[in-house]
Amino acid sequence: MDTESTYSGYSHYSGHSKKAHRQGRDRHKSPRSKDGSRSEKSVTIQTPPAEPLLGNDASRAEEGQDDNWGETTTAITGTSEHSISQEDIARISKDLEDSVGLDCKRYLTLTVAAVLGLLVFLTPIAFILLPQILWRDDLEPCGTVCEGLFISVAFKLLILLIGTWALFFRQPKADIPRVFVFRALLLVLIFLFVFSYWLFYGVRILDSKDTNYHGIVQYAVSLVDALLFIHYLAIVLLELRQLQPMFTVKVVRSTDGESRYYSMGHLSIQRAALVVLENYYRDFTVYNPALLTASKSRAAKHMAGLKVYNVGENQSSNNASGQSRAMIAAAARRRDSSHNELYYEEADHERRVKKRRARLVVAVEEAFTHIKRLQAEEQQKAPGEMMDPREAAQAIFPSMARALQKYLRTTRQQQYHSMESILQHLSFCITNNMTPKAFLERYLSPGPTLQYDRDRWFSKQWTLISEEAVTSGLQDGIVFVLKCLDFSLVVNVKKIPFIKLSEEFIDPKSHKFVLRLQSETSV
Repeated sequence: MDTESTYSGYSHYSGHSKKAHRQGRDRHKSPRSKDGSRSEKSVTIQTPPAEPLLGNDASRAEEGQDDNWGETTTAITGTSEHSISQEDIARISKDLEDSVGLDCKRYLTLTVAAVLGLLVFLTPIAFILLPQILWRDDLEPCGTVCEGLFISVAFKLLILLIGTWALFFRQPKADIPRVFVFRALLLVLIFLFVFSYWLFYGVRILDSKDTNYHGIVQYAVSLVDALLFIHYLAIVLLELRQLQPMFTVKVVRSTDGESRYYSMGHLSIQRAALVVLENYYRDFTVYNPALLTASKSRAAKHMAGLKVYNVGENQSSNNASGQSRAMIAAAARRRDSSHNELYYEEADHERRVKKRRARLVVAVEEAFTHIKRLQAEEQQKAPGEMMDPREAAQAIFPSMARALQKYLRTTRQQQYHSMESILQHLSFCITNNMTPKAFLERYLSPGPTLQYDRDRWFSKQWTLISEEAVTSGLQDGIVFVLKCLDFSLVVNVKKIPFIKLSEEFIDPKSHKFVLRLQSETSV
């Protein structure tokens, strides 16, 4: 790529500033492209589909571009950069089958819960209306107290409806592999409770055609009161019980060893896994496999230098074990030189990172000096061309693109930042009058996983591997694994120890001191 092609590449994004074109043509040169197996139970946690964090039509169009956006900004081709094998096709088909099964189970559960909830709310109303419909002429007069109970039933049902909506009608965050035990027990309890009331109502009121309408209304009121108490029990079991911390879990990412600690209450293993995943996307830095390739290539290079020659035609097991010991001994002799290579490689990498970081900071600060926010009264008097935040971002982006691209390549972050996402972030910073330091905060250090484009990090399906049943509660010493395609999260559960706290009283009048003077002391 020559200077003219670089200039033409930047002309797409800086059509509003000729000065930016000259700076991009003078400063940019074409760089060279660089290219637990135990007997365990395994279940699947699948998160529901959601919209990308930064997704829009423009970002979807950028998915096909490569990481060399600092140089190849002239066009976006439709060629895919991904390949797929027969194993991937089989895995995708299996994931689709699993997702269909989980969707059916979720919709079946929602249907059963909706039908049962509708039955619960219609039952008290039916208890009051059926006598009025079937034997209205034989009923005794209701009276003032009886009519007041109508208001009580109406408001209690309204409170129960609002509480049920707040507690149960929520957008599901994930599909868990097994039934939530407490929620299933509550549904069974409600069904048995309503069935018992209907059975008693049919035998004692419908069959005998009871004429005491006041007693019938009180019977409906007692049902509503009991339903309110069941709702209180649901709040205790589903929400309050898990609030008190009882366990400390350590979460370790298997690839790089990054770890976090979290406190949890009385939860089942599958619900604890959901809490771990929610905190993982927020607290853990984004998984970057490019950072692991350096150590693997270094180890492969060292092992490639070891050669074992077989002398003689007959080989025995003793000879094989002797060769293994010879390779281990040779590797041990090379350790004295390998640690020096590691030291100088890391020192050189840190030096290059600091150098390119300094260039990036200077380039961004210089680019931001060309942007000036116009006040309301200045917008009418401004003789020059005014730009919106998106146009301003496109105008100043070429002056910092080369330095930013080289820094991201050096720190191996280029696959997480597309050109469109950087332009969106730059436009956001310009709109909110943010400083260059605030703009660079996203790129100078790897951030949490949620910070990046969803299509580049989001794992739709996780597998929960546990020796215990996933519906059982957390216990001291339990270990379970959350596994996705590229890495695993190993979770170790420890119970918070019992703390015995004693009290000791100190009299405030006992704080008296004496000044001891010596002969050589100067006061």
